Amino acid sequence: MKASTLAAALAGLALCASAAAQETLTIGALVTLSGAGAAWGQGMRNAAELAAEQVNKEGGLEVGGKRYQVRVVAYDDKYQANEAVTVANRLIYEDKVRYIIGPVGSAPVLAIQPTTEKNKVILLTLGFTTKALSKDKPYTFRPNVTTAEVAQPQIDWLVKHQGIKNVGALFPNDETGQQIALDLEQAYGQAGATLSAKEFFERDRVDFVPLLTRMMARGIDAIELDGNSPATAGLVVKQARELGFEGKIVRTGGPATQEIASVAGKEAVEGMFVHTPIDTELASTKAYIELYGQRYKHAMNGFSPAFYDGTRMLFEAMRRAGTVQDTDRVREELEKLSGFEGALGKLSWTGQERYGIAHQLDAPFYVAEVKDGKEVIRARCTVAGCQ
Repeated sequence: MKASTLAAALAGLALCASAAAQETLTIGALVTLSGAGAAWGQGMRNAAELAAEQVNKEGGLEVGGKRYQVRVVAYDDKYQANEAVTVANRLIYEDKVRYIIGPVGSAPVLAIQPTTEKNKVILLTLGFTTKALSKDKPYTFRPNVTTAEVAQPQIDWLVKHQGIKNVGALFPNDETGQQIALDLEQAYGQAGATLSAKEFFERDRVDFVPLLTRMMARGIDAIELDGNSPATAGLVVKQARELGFEGKIVRTGGPATQEIASVAGKEAVEGMFVHTPIDTELASTKAYIELYGQRYKHAMNGFSPAFYDGTRMLFEAMRRAGTVQDTDRVREELEKLSGFEGALGKLSWTGQERYGIAHQLDAPFYVAEVKDGKEVIRARCTVAGCQ
């Protein structure tokens, strides 16, 4: 065999060996991709995809001397607990995943946790319920702040600076809505205001006129959108303004300004005060927004950076653990991460006092006013308060 031929053959064998050595790591995305919560679920899935694409471009995720191409497999839970259980079973028993991004809702996360915890599957969930995190659920983490963390400081600021006194709010009639109603009633009372009108509805409801009419008859000066899904919140704003409500509209729950405006109209959301987990002027956040826009060609939902950071923190925990299979070791390393440089800034875990386990992301958040369709930050907040 000629030397050149031998060299080519050896090179080919080396390439084959390299390809064979690189394995695949599958991450599940159990998220809402249709219906009212789709904007959140799509943002979470896209965040995981972006994190995966970045490590893949760098040659793969290097863990324990091996390189893995990361693949994200996404399924739609339709914002329903029974569908989430079906999807979780598929991901764990058929796709053999050890890590899941999602679900979006509280009822879905509570429904799948018996399965994920039993199988030691690490879960990065958005679900707001306080029941999602506890010391007997060691494989569940929450990489986003929730109403329990943000309500009091934001409401203190709104009552003090916007003169809110009597508030009305609509809540979905499920685990999420019931928990948020309790959190907000307590928070407004502590701030010196009153959640004087509460209405509960089924998640597929689209006509809120009777509920809003009843609330307005009680003399409310503000409507709280809390953590309602973007589409639902948009309908509430639109119908409230059409009924002639001229008071404040506030949202202390998850980010959804762009989606609410697309449903309610730009004029209806003018002057609305909203929670936002991002400061678009922060260099790391601005870089992620640009990356997201280039990849997906549409505006980013505010939850997306948290799940980009959460996925990257998961990758770092795998590197430190030296394994992708042993989720006990990965979980331990994930818990240890502190001062992690993410899109949202420097990130650590908190929650020991509230939940009995430090699996809640500790990150800054903000109160913004909607002006000409855009969020303008009016207060910068931590759990300790807003300034």
